[in-house]
Amino acid sequence: MAKILLSKKNLFYNLEEISKKAKGKEKVAVVLKDNAYGHGLIEIASLCKEFGIQKAVVRTIEDAQKIRDYFSYIVVLADNSFHNYSHTFHIAINSLDDINKVPQNANIHLKIDSGMHRNGISIDDIEVAILGLLERKANITGVFTHHRGADTLSTDFFWQNENFTKAKTKVKELCEKLLIKVPSFHSCNSAGLFRKQIFDEDFARVGIATYGYLDNDEVFDFPKLKPVMSLWATKMATRELKKGQSLGYGGKFKAKENMVVSTYDIGYGDGFLRLNEDDSYKTPKGFEVLGRVSMDNLSLNSEDNEVCIFDDVTNLAKIHKTITYEITCSLKEGLKKEILL
Repeated sequence: MAKILLSKKNLFYNLEEISKKAKGKEKVAVVLKDNAYGHGLIEIASLCKEFGIQKAVVRTIEDAQKIRDYFSYIVVLADNSFHNYSHTFHIAINSLDDINKVPQNANIHLKIDSGMHRNGISIDDIEVAILGLLERKANITGVFTHHRGADTLSTDFFWQNENFTKAKTKVKELCEKLLIKVPSFHSCNSAGLFRKQIFDEDFARVGIATYGYLDNDEVFDFPKLKPVMSLWATKMATRELKKGQSLGYGGKFKAKENMVVSTYDIGYGDGFLRLNEDDSYKTPKGFEVLGRVSMDNLSLNSEDNEVCIFDDVTNLAKIHKTITYEITCSLKEGLKKEILL
């Protein structure tokens, strides 16, 4: 049966590197949205709690409810239902229109558009937003933004930092004027955290680095992290393929000599993206994916009962001309997960 193995050792190594950069475990919020980037929401939540992480970030209230016993502080990024079932939940407000939906006494994180122009309140609308939230009797517990290019060598990172500094100054002035508590400030994603010379915010929202990757322009002095996930498949059948015989859909692989091949129980229906037969991919042990990946299986020049399909998705991301996030997030939630101690 195909399965995902999660390395506790590698996860803890990554969290240690992240915590050192952030100057403490209490300044790290692990991003667990989209099934913890395909790694398993509950599995990663339980391990992060064991390590000592107190904050998490999810996409929906539903996910927040699933992990409410693991963290004392949960930021919900993109839910339109605006229910606040727990004092540990902090709901992100992504537009002025959202303010009228906020329930009384809800904990709110106000998102600022510092230049990504995707979600968030403009800096000019900060006062309107804060007054509107206070009218709703909301607790403004956080103000944050998101970087559009922290992982690329450009001036965008510094420009957005300047914009967010202006926003923070405005928020602090309003808080003093209105006699309310200054909220927590956070802007750094994984790349943003490691690009900061000195990390000086209340916490960082760390996603892909938690899982062992830092997609970037490879010009930054980022630490070498360790992938947490490996994907394994189990043999379904073995046969001898004669010289000249083809294999799989379209007959795109043709044997150049007699060879033994086996099919394994992983395919694009499980979220292992369909390889172009023109691209060669080999497993960590050196077995080659032969021809097209099918919905529920693929073929390898192997007789092993179990095969590690990948233990690092960097090469697969290059083959698919995408990022590591997409490879891991594509894996289906139903895949069995085991934790390696």
